[in-house]
Amino acid sequence: MASGFGVQGGTPRCFAFWQEFSKCYAQADVPSQCRAQADDYLECLHHTNEIARAKAVRAEFVRKAEHQAQEGRKAADILADGVIVGVGLIQRDQPAHAK
Repeated sequence: MASGFGVQGGTPRCFAFWQEFSKCYAQADVPSQCRAQADDYLECLHHTNEIARAKAVRAEFVRKAEHQAQEGRKAADILADGVIVGVGLIQRDQPAHAK
């Protein structure tokens, strides 16, 4: 990777981040000064932050879908009873023909 040649010849995808990190590391008095560049390079290699964000987005999507499905089941249960509860014209407890 640090050689500057990718698997198929050209420049590897993270080489620019590696160059920034190695330049910083060579000029730094303390290696911890280059933590941001190291994090960028490691993120480019492993995509850990990107994967974590994608998992969080997917979890939220699944949670919302489950909530909507639950609400849909409630509405379907009401419609299955055959009673117009949502409008308030007919009470759910008493039969429709009892008027």
